[in-house]
Parts: sequence; C-alpha cells; structure tokens
Amino acid sequence: MPLLSVRDLSVRFRRRDGAHIAAVSEVSLTLRPGECLALVGESGCGKSVLASALLGLLPANAETRGSALLDGGLDLLTAGERTLSRTVRGRRVGLVPQSPAAHLTPVRTVRSQLAETVRELVGPPRADLATATVAAAERAAFPADHLDRYPHELSGGLAQRAATALALVGEAPLLIADEPTTGLDRELAERTVDELRGHTDAGRGLLIITHDLAAAERVADRIAVMYAGRVVELADAGPFFGTPGPRHPYAAGLLDALPERAFTAIPGMPPELGDLPTGCAFAVRCRYATDRCAEPPAPRDGLACHHPLTGGETRE
Repeated sequence: MPLLSVRDLSVRFRRRDGAHIAAVSEVSLTLRPGECLALVGESGCGKSVLASALLGLLPANAETRGSALLDGGLDLLTAGERTLSRTVRGRRVGLVPQSPAAHLTPVRTVRSQLAETVRELVGPPRADLATATVAAAERAAFPADHLDRYPHELSGGLAQRAATALALVGEAPLLIADEPTTGLDRELAERTVDELRGHTDAGRGLLIITHDLAAAERVADRIAVMYAGRVVELADAGPFFGTPGPRHPYAAGLLDALPERAFTAIPGMPPELGDLPTGCAFAVRCRYATDRCAEPPAPRDGLACHHPLTGGETRE
C-alpha cells in the first residue's frame, strides 16, 4: 500500500474579481514506504502549493479537489483542522518549510522550540531532555552554541537547519521537505539531503520539493516534474538523470540548464497561472511544438506530451 496516494489533486485560488488562479491541476502521484520522491520545476509551478494542500495550510480563498490518502486511510484534503493539528502535523507528516524563519516563533530561542518539540513528540525523561535537544540539533548540523539565539539572530542557512531539526524530531512516517537546501553551501546541502534521505529508513517516505537538481539526483528514487501546475513527467531517477534521459522537452530543458551540462537556459517565461492556455502550457517555449499542441496532452505512462523525446536529443 502506498504511504501517500494523491489522485487528481487541484487547487484554485479565488481572486476578488471572481476569477480563479489554477495553482495545481489534476496532479496524481504516489509515494511508497522507504522511497524518496523529488518534485522539481521552476518557481511558481505549484510545488509548494501542493505541499501546503497536503498539510491543510492553504489560505481561506483556496479550493481543493481530488484526494490525498495517507496510509490508504485518512484523506488529508478533507481532514479537519483538529485532526491535522493534533494527529497529523509533526506526528504522521513532518514539514521542512520553504520559509523557515516565518515558521519559527520569533520570541523564543531555538533551544526552547526544539526542546518543546522533543518533549511532545519523543517524551524523553526530564533528566535527558537537554541532551536529546542538543542531539536533535546536531542531526541537522545546527551548532550547539547557537541554540540560545532567537530566529532573527540566525542567518538564512541557520534558520533552515533549525527548521530541519524540528521536522526530523518526530520521525514522522512521511516527511515533506520544501526547498531544504536554500541558503546552504554545497557541502552542507549534501549533508542535509543525505540526512533527509536517511529518514526513509524503516519504511518512512520523503517528498522533497527542490530547485536543486543536484540534490534531487543525489537522493531521489523517482522524479516528478511540474510545469504550470501539472506533473508533466514522472520517472525513475536513474534513467531520468542518465540514459535515456527525460522524455518531456521541459524536463530535458531543466537538465540542459545545469552548468555541468549544456548550461543553456529554457527560452521564454512560464505562463501566468491565472491565464493558462487551453492546450499544452509549454508549447510556446518548446521547439518541438506543432498544431497538435493546441490540445492538452493526456497523461500516459508518466508523461504528458504530444512529442516525447526518445533519448539522445540535444537542444539547439
């Protein structure tokens, strides 16, 4: 049974003028026990909105459709706030937030917040709480001599490590890490994603949302590529980063943009989510586009594209 099963998840935001912004559209994916799934794509494609939907953290003007079953039972999209706050967040689903400074309590030290989390989720004897708190910080490479600082006294990288330490405490069956390497140098980024990958031991799952394709390649079992609110390709990580490579032209463009590869940017800009085309949203940026792309491609075998790549294609 999948640890997480998302089916036809859509998120719309109502604007004051009555129009809607299609932030996420008909996303379906699964996460198996012991697996790391990396969700990648450009900024604004809906990755973080999807994570917020799973944890019931969307604003009041959001409308959701579809389902997101946790362990084949609880539907995260329809669960009430009482259930989510008392039994899901931190206990069954952990979160490394995209903006950690905004999630840390500004009037409390990191030590105080971490100790409270350890006490509530782990419950060590009182005499062992201080030691367990320091150990939890060390797990995320947060320096012990900074534990008595307040969030505003932390750099972006330290705030990120503090948030990661808090997320790892409960050993939740499912961990969602939203841009966990933001503000970290390459060595620390690799250490962080390795620690997150270790979370999948004993059948736990990791959904990592990232722009960092090097980090995704390092730890992911499967890759889900999002564009304009939709998953356009879902593939095993090995073939995706190696041979035969991505099948969707957009996914291939993401890899080609890496400095260690072609270092060639994808032309154009992503469409506005409030004004999406009726056909393939990537068509105006795609050199393979034809009149056929005026119709939306139906997802099939993990791919939504009228002109899939077969391997070996290079960008002009």
